[in-house]
Amino acid sequence: MISTLARRLDALADWRRALDRAVEQYAEFLSDHDLRDAAAGAQIDALRQRLASDRLVLAFVAEFSRGKSELINAIFFADAGRRVLPATPGRTTMCPVELSWDAEQPAGVSLLPIDTRLKTLSLAELREKPDLWRRIELPVLEAAQLAEALAEVKRTSQVSLDEARQLGFWNDEHPQDNPPRASDGTVEVPMWRHALINYPHPLLKRGLVVIDTPGLNAIGAEPELTLGLLPSAHATVFILGADTGVTKSDLEIWREHLDGRALERFVVLNKIDTLADPLSSRQEVDQQVQHQCEVVAQTLAVERERVFPLSARDALAARVAGDEAAVQASRLPALEDALSAQLMPQRAAVIGRIAVDGMEALRAQAAKRLGDQRRQLTEQLLELRGLRGKSGNKVKLMLERAHADSAEFERCTVRLSALKAVHSRQLKQAMQLLSSDRVRDEVAQMRKASDASWFKLGARKAFVALCARLREMMAGATQKVGEIEQMLSGSFKQLNAEYGFALAAAATPGMERYERELALIESSYTRYLGAANAWRLSEPGFLDHFLRMLVSKLRVVFENAAGDIEMWSRSTSAQMESQLRDRRRGFKRRREALERIQSAAGELERRITEVQAQDERLAGWLVKVDALAEALRQLAAAPPSAPEGAERAPHLSLVRAKPAPHSTPAEAAGGAA
Repeated sequence: MISTLARRLDALADWRRALDRAVEQYAEFLSDHDLRDAAAGAQIDALRQRLASDRLVLAFVAEFSRGKSELINAIFFADAGRRVLPATPGRTTMCPVELSWDAEQPAGVSLLPIDTRLKTLSLAELREKPDLWRRIELPVLEAAQLAEALAEVKRTSQVSLDEARQLGFWNDEHPQDNPPRASDGTVEVPMWRHALINYPHPLLKRGLVVIDTPGLNAIGAEPELTLGLLPSAHATVFILGADTGVTKSDLEIWREHLDGRALERFVVLNKIDTLADPLSSRQEVDQQVQHQCEVVAQTLAVERERVFPLSARDALAARVAGDEAAVQASRLPALEDALSAQLMPQRAAVIGRIAVDGMEALRAQAAKRLGDQRRQLTEQLLELRGLRGKSGNKVKLMLERAHADSAEFERCTVRLSALKAVHSRQLKQAMQLLSSDRVRDEVAQMRKASDASWFKLGARKAFVALCARLREMMAGATQKVGEIEQMLSGSFKQLNAEYGFALAAAATPGMERYERELALIESSYTRYLGAANAWRLSEPGFLDHFLRMLVSKLRVVFENAAGDIEMWSRSTSAQMESQLRDRRRGFKRRREALERIQSAAGELERRITEVQAQDERLAGWLVKVDALAEALRQLAAAPPSAPEGAERAPHLSLVRAKPAPHSTPAEAAGGAA
């Protein structure tokens, strides 16, 4: 029994692999026909990497004890035959949890100790320091041991009040956010700061990443969530309790961390099974559920269609027991249908655009090279046909002319060297605007301005000024690239006229994507720098951690932008090398042909036939290049669909705990959540 979301994820993964195979076939064709130079190879590798690394990130957010983990189990992991993530009454997920699959790493749980907060290192930096993480292997073939290993994310520790303050879990000025104190004066805090679960589940293998978040207290204390993980998610599922509705803490999470992302938000009213009343009719209970949904939609200011009442516990139990009617009664399929109907087309559009844009650049590059080679063959063919009926002296003169033309052509190398030097200098200027050092310097300037303000109240103003400078840097780099393109276009025009090249500057890379990412960072961080969080910024070490994380986030944006510009530059430079090599090869063949014609009768017609055959072969290659590119375009224009009720072969479950012959669905699922 496979959900609509699972089927569509399968279809999306299969489609993405088909796109990758189309790119691979194109790459093999270029290699087999000596058309794959270094620049084309780099573009192909980058395109395949982007297709392979695309992920669908789904974040589940709620206050504790709302059933997040149970909902994740019901949607994604029911085929394991039991709960994969711990989901018991009370607080379970104590730290942010990421579930994904990396085939290069063994199955396991990586746990980051909570005291790493004191190191002021961002999560991105800590991911590169495996020695700081505690790793537990996952026994994926043993259901009970698997559940025991994953239960580690629930662990807590008791720390002193001073330690709780340093870790960000206690603030004397905001006692309402503080956890309860034990009789000995200690405070319970999570044992771990972050958990990475590398689990070979079929859906995770297909590019799904699931983020399970803790409650409000942990969200507020860990800016990595609000500034890194949540904004990067393609969809956010916000879970409420049907028995509680929107509580004060629920509303605080929504307003501070989720409000404003309308297209990606889904609201779940979980635990509708708790509304069942033996003294009320089924119709009365349904009316109560509908009323709760309307109140939730009004309170959160979302469309009623985005509120989904369901019972995650009943859904998991029904799927483990194989009871399709009970699954439908749990109302979970409605949420899955909505997720798949909105998320899959969005991801397919992004992937298709990546594939088409990348292939178009490769096709244009190959077509340009083949066109130049055909032009050279046409010149040779005209020259050879002009020798028909000519004397040996005429052939000798033509041979001398060929040597002279070759020598004249070699003078272009000086011009090309000078052009490369100017190109390199201008490129360096553009790359300096996008360098990591420049980003760090700008953030350091923001830090200086923040420290000069009272209680860091000027941090927001300093951050807005930083974002303005960052936009200027991105715009400056874009302008430099435009200047490079103009310089190359003018130089190429002269070289083409004087030396017979067919050089053309490639289309400059678009920076719009990185400008949007900067805007998203600005929006997320500005929200976090509001007056409500000013007290956090005044805490010792918190601003250091905040700024290190900001630098890490900005570096990714600027380094990716620099990478696109560098690839564009390499592609533009590579055509000079390839055309220079092709022209030299053409001159060599021309001289050799004239020498053979001069020394052997009948060689002229044979050479004419060879050149004609070579031109026809190149024309066929060009048709094949266009056909391969068109095939990928058609494939990209036909994203996958999973019709309702369409069944695929069921996944091979890594873990399957068979329910007892007479067990109830709830017992089969492992008890109540």
